[in-house]
Amino acid sequence: MAILERNDTNAIAHLKLNSPERLNALSDEMLAALQSEFDALKSDASIRAVILSGEGKVFCAGHDLKQMTTGRQAEDGGKAYFKDLFDRCAAMMMSIRALPQPVIAQVHGIATAAGCQLVASCDMAVAAEGTRFGVNGVNIGLFCSTPMVALSRNIPRKIAFEMLSTGEFIDTTRARELGLINRVVAHDDLSTATHALAETIAAKLGAAVKIGKEAFYAQSEMSLVDAYAYTGDVMVQNMLYRDTEEGIAAFLEKRPPNWDQ
Repeated sequence: MAILERNDTNAIAHLKLNSPERLNALSDEMLAALQSEFDALKSDASIRAVILSGEGKVFCAGHDLKQMTTGRQAEDGGKAYFKDLFDRCAAMMMSIRALPQPVIAQVHGIATAAGCQLVASCDMAVAAEGTRFGVNGVNIGLFCSTPMVALSRNIPRKIAFEMLSTGEFIDTTRARELGLINRVVAHDDLSTATHALAETIAAKLGAAVKIGKEAFYAQSEMSLVDAYAYTGDVMVQNMLYRDTEEGIAAFLEKRPPNWDQ
């Protein structure tokens, strides 16, 4: 049984964390499997959207604490192992942002610690009613410093710090209010609703979404003046695409576009 399953439907890749007995923890094996799939997807022009979900009762409960305890048994107390672990996890999270395709988290049960980080690292998220989100490592004496990188870029700082320092969970209503997730749906509708969102995105011009995703994150870290200068250049580049010219012509002529990509 694969620890990470991939099923492609049309232009959508569905990745499923498949370690329910370990609450889909981000073990060494899971991190490696995710990194491998993201590396493959980066150059897969046939895929225009990605869904990330979890098998079993929860989406993801964070790092594998039992595995981390084993790593501590090294002569250096686990220092080298932990440094390598968090570096690999950060690289995997950043790979999501680097993908040309939008990545949608399909979340249920709980998403805690690095599992919450995973949701925050995705471009969008759809959650089932009753899902809880937390960065509660502080409850066991481990402040969720790496998860806070993605979390603090999704929600207001004071709320993020409250979650990090209290270890308390928030529910789907609060998560949506704060911007951690996009949509809340009934548990039975979770898969259908997430796929509907992915299908909407997959129907767009892939080249436009790719250039737009890259620009979205790049401009968010620039000053206002630099952001407008940069995105203006991106718009020029996008306008010169043959398929964009066709899309505009199709709109004016009230017909479906005939895109090559």
